[in-house]
Amino acid sequence: MVKTEAPWRPQADKKALEARAQLLADIRHFFARRGVLEVETPILSTAAATAPHLHSLVTTYQGPQAPKEGQQLFLQTSPEHAMKRLLAAGSGPIYQIARVFRNGESGRRHNPEFTLLEWYRPGFDHLALMEEVDILLSLLLGTSAGERLSYREVFHRYLGIDVFTASDKTLARLANVQGFHDVAASGGQARQIYLDFLLANVIEPQLGQERPCFIYDYPASDAQLARIRPPSESCSRPLAERFEVYLKGMELANGYHELCDAVEQRQRFGADLIQRKRGGLSEVPMDKFLLAALEQGLPACAGVALGVDRLLMLLLNSARIEEVLAFPLIRI
Repeated sequence: MVKTEAPWRPQADKKALEARAQLLADIRHFFARRGVLEVETPILSTAAATAPHLHSLVTTYQGPQAPKEGQQLFLQTSPEHAMKRLLAAGSGPIYQIARVFRNGESGRRHNPEFTLLEWYRPGFDHLALMEEVDILLSLLLGTSAGERLSYREVFHRYLGIDVFTASDKTLARLANVQGFHDVAASGGQARQIYLDFLLANVIEPQLGQERPCFIYDYPASDAQLARIRPPSESCSRPLAERFEVYLKGMELANGYHELCDAVEQRQRFGADLIQRKRGGLSEVPMDKFLLAALEQGLPACAGVALGVDRLLMLLLNSARIEEVLAFPLIRI
């Protein structure tokens, strides 16, 4: 297969297609050996991710069982909610290689449709799951054992600050020096916006240049769907039991020691929706099925989502995600 500018042809060359097929086979072999069940869940949902930074693609179903005006459905940004419903129903350890969709995300490392590997391990916490992610990366990419840094340590190493005691003014100054000019950074969310900017634009490009770098124990304000650990003798602040993985300056995975409390989950969804409204974002329905599953009882577990296309980029030393996709946005 020869790469060509003819728009009907695939963007990825045959080498990339073969590498993807082998990568998927290796992933399935890895989980089969560990007794983790492969599952499939729907791409479409009546609910959407509430997180303000996630934007869903929307479609309308018309036909039997739909109201006259049609049924609004959201393309999944992650299979997380449906997989947790399986866990609550007693599935045991599960994984999925899923097609997912993010509106508004297109660039060197982003395509609005991409592939996620997501898996859940009952009985694991975020630290145990980090170990398994490290083993998988070693198998797929040939990496050596990853480095572990807490969120606090990584800000101290690369910016010289204690991220938990630095003032909002200090964070704003550091961000502005690095080119931050977001007029939306005001009010109660300003601190989180500064932190996200500094992590993504200053710290992230330096991470994992020689081996995977795991960042763990995030601020409670950045918990998303992770458990929050109360203050202890080692840290006077609550911490989110969450981790991210970076390699060669690229974010590969995001994992949680999963929140199992339905009441707290509903509160977080509600807070997200308030934030979306304040930011002028579209309103979305929260997932009542997930909340019902949590009320029934999600087993204690950890879960992680890993970008398959980015794995391929690293395998093939590709600079742009289009090089590993048969038909990226510009060819559909």
